[in-house]
Amino acid sequence: MTDSDDFRFETRSIHSGQEPDEKTGALMTPIYANSTYVQDGPGDHRGYEYSRTGNPTRTDLEDNLASLEGGEYGRAFSSGMGAINTVLNLLSSGDHVIASEDVYGGTHRIFTQVYADYDVEFSFVDMTDPDEVADAVRENTELLWVETPTNPLLNVVDIAAMADIAADADALCAVDNTFATPYLQRPLELGADIVSHSLTKYLGGHSDVVGGALITDDAELDEQIGFYQNSVGATPGPHDCFLVLRGTKTLGVRMDRHCDNARDIAHWLDDHDAVDTVYYPGLESHPNHELAAEQMNDFGGMVSFELDASLEEAADVVSETEVFTLAESLGGVESLIEQPATMTHAAIPKEERLAAGLTDGLIRASIGIEHVDDLKADLQQAFDAALK
Repeated sequence: MTDSDDFRFETRSIHSGQEPDEKTGALMTPIYANSTYVQDGPGDHRGYEYSRTGNPTRTDLEDNLASLEGGEYGRAFSSGMGAINTVLNLLSSGDHVIASEDVYGGTHRIFTQVYADYDVEFSFVDMTDPDEVADAVRENTELLWVETPTNPLLNVVDIAAMADIAADADALCAVDNTFATPYLQRPLELGADIVSHSLTKYLGGHSDVVGGALITDDAELDEQIGFYQNSVGATPGPHDCFLVLRGTKTLGVRMDRHCDNARDIAHWLDDHDAVDTVYYPGLESHPNHELAAEQMNDFGGMVSFELDASLEEAADVVSETEVFTLAESLGGVESLIEQPATMTHAAIPKEERLAAGLTDGLIRASIGIEHVDDLKADLQQAFDAALK
């Protein structure tokens, strides 16, 4: 096939990094279930020697992901946290990191409960305010960790502004692009150095695989990432890579439906008497709506909303749904619902959680591709049952 980088996103999602198998003509990338590979002589291998270091199925996935993000180099990991850990491996004791104050709970945990013990310092700030970020920069700042939209408040951060601040500080700018996916947003084009993904979410898309990825344009940076990928060994198996490759093929059509349904649900919730606040960048009332419209191709499939309710009442709402599944994670074809205070962000101390706006009545919904009227009816019956 002609260089797939010449094609549009939907075509690249199906073809980039992949060619029919030369030996058999198999259309889909084979699952190379090998731990080791024959060598023609000591050190004289045919491109692969050991599957922790490299696997042909993984190579196809990494090339596909790099193409979708508009990057030169991709590295796949066994989980999104494995990818994040690898970025942190680039740091040294005494370094300083700036991150969003409502960062994903797992990211907050590895920052504060793992790397802080190795004398890495972290500042959690409102990244929607570039001035606050710039004021937080220190002489030892080595990394800006950006989520946009954030998890779970769906704040939108100006990636280009963060990249400029990082460049001025001679620091790296890494962007977790899990919520938006490369279909809606490509941070490398806006100046970021590294893009991170939980492949478990939209890129896999079917709630049946766990994985992560890092993409960059910088050859030296990719070499460092590859060193830690191999040395630490948080690498995915070939079947996991195959499943994500299957998922990326339909990313565009799935994201269109996710976005359409989420937009409808957000407007419906915004008019609902039981709901105090809706967090969705596609609403004109969202404080970052204009930035989101400029920076993203659409507004995503995640909707968070706040009830004037106790922790227990909000827990009852998410427990009463029937079409929405009460579960952590997001980005699958099925709709999921959860309570951040007791689930995805439970690791954050309550005082910090509340200060960041993660209230007891906050609910996060991953809007799937079911019929939107069934989703609205399900939320209504849950409200009726739990908020009597």
